[in-house]
Amino acid sequence: MKILLFTCALFLSLNSYAGSLVCSGVVESVAYHGNNQLMVKLSSMNTPVFFCNPETTWTVAGADGRSMGPETCKSLFAIFLSARATKEPISKLHFDGDNVPTSCNGFQSWQKVFVRYVNY
Repeated sequence: MKILLFTCALFLSLNSYAGSLVCSGVVESVAYHGNNQLMVKLSSMNTPVFFCNPETTWTVAGADGRSMGPETCKSLFAIFLSARATKEPISKLHFDGDNVPTSCNGFQSWQKVFVRYVNY
């Protein structure tokens, strides 16, 4: 019984990140961080996350080799700025990566994610 409980606890701790998550809501924050990274936070999220760098190709572990170039980064930033200004909700924002939690309110501070899809 003890081995079974230990195995279950180990399995749950290894799977604390989903790797993929869809969030929605109003853009509450769009930010630039001094290390050339851009951040976004939706109303359903507990903290902003880094989503790209407008100067270089963006990759994160666990995003299945996907990457975002600087021009796409700038376009995505413009989408988030527009959504922030109009207060129109983002209906689907797909996050990928090893640091993606199992729920939109489970992000840790300063996490880096890959944005795979945005529907605004």
